[in-house]
Amino acid sequence: MARIAGVDIPKQKRGIIALTYIFGIGRSRAKDILAKAQVSEDKKVQEWNDDEIGAIREAVSYFKIEGELRSEVQLNIKRLMDIGCQRGIRHRAGLPLRGQRTKNNSRTRKGKRKTVANKKKATK
Repeated sequence: MARIAGVDIPKQKRGIIALTYIFGIGRSRAKDILAKAQVSEDKKVQEWNDDEIGAIREAVSYFKIEGELRSEVQLNIKRLMDIGCQRGIRHRAGLPLRGQRTKNNSRTRKGKRKTVANKKKATK
């Protein structure tokens, strides 16, 4: 396995797909990185030589990825919660942020169902 930015990327995959295993790199950014490093997109990772891996590492270093990007995202969320805006309140409550309805769906954000029992009627 090739190790780029602290992430083991799979050998058997094409370069453009393998680079997407790094947090913060998608298909289009992977394509740009490979173009800058002058490596073919269709070439598999196991076919890369040391010079190509070095060029890819150099090209990747210009982007904010992995831990640095994760911490920035968390700081942005914390900022929203601190200023008390609508998105921050929704983050704090663990509800969807972007206008989705919550009556029926949104199980991903709300978590497992918490059933609330009905009150029993008093007998006469």
